[in-house]
Amino acid sequence: MLHYVSGDILRSRAKAIAHGVAPNDHLDTGMALVLRERWPAMAKDFRHYCHDRHPKAGELWAWTGADGIHIINLMIQEPAPSQNQKPGKATLVNVGHALHALHRYIEKAKLESLALPRLATGVGGLSWDDVKPLIEKHLGDLAIPVYVYETYHAGQPANEPGAG
Repeated sequence: MLHYVSGDILRSRAKAIAHGVAPNDHLDTGMALVLRERWPAMAKDFRHYCHDRHPKAGELWAWTGADGIHIINLMIQEPAPSQNQKPGKATLVNVGHALHALHRYIEKAKLESLALPRLATGVGGLSWDDVKPLIEKHLGDLAIPVYVYETYHAGQPANEPGAG
């Protein structure tokens, strides 16, 4: 069940945080940078994964930290054309494919709750009015609480019904 909340996603009590990246992303902007700074091992493991597996846009890569948190990297942006360039923008097709993969991952991993930001609307460059219906379509029927952080308030925990 979807819950639209306001607060700081890093204060979430959800068992997993999903966010958008590009294949081979340097994780140096937006939410990816914040997560890289908090869990540097995740960024290192992501680089190894991308080097070994050459993922495509529309896929996901999940990482579990020593503290039990799951960070789910949704590859919604187009990869950078070359090593020294920034990744491309997100596309609605990639968001849809990644959210579909996320739904399957949540069920397979038996996750208890999920938090995600306004996916693809910052660095990704998409409109929330276009992305929100995709989240509702792909995650709305999950039996777990899904906290969509629509508004960011630094340091403030959100009211997350059913979290814990």
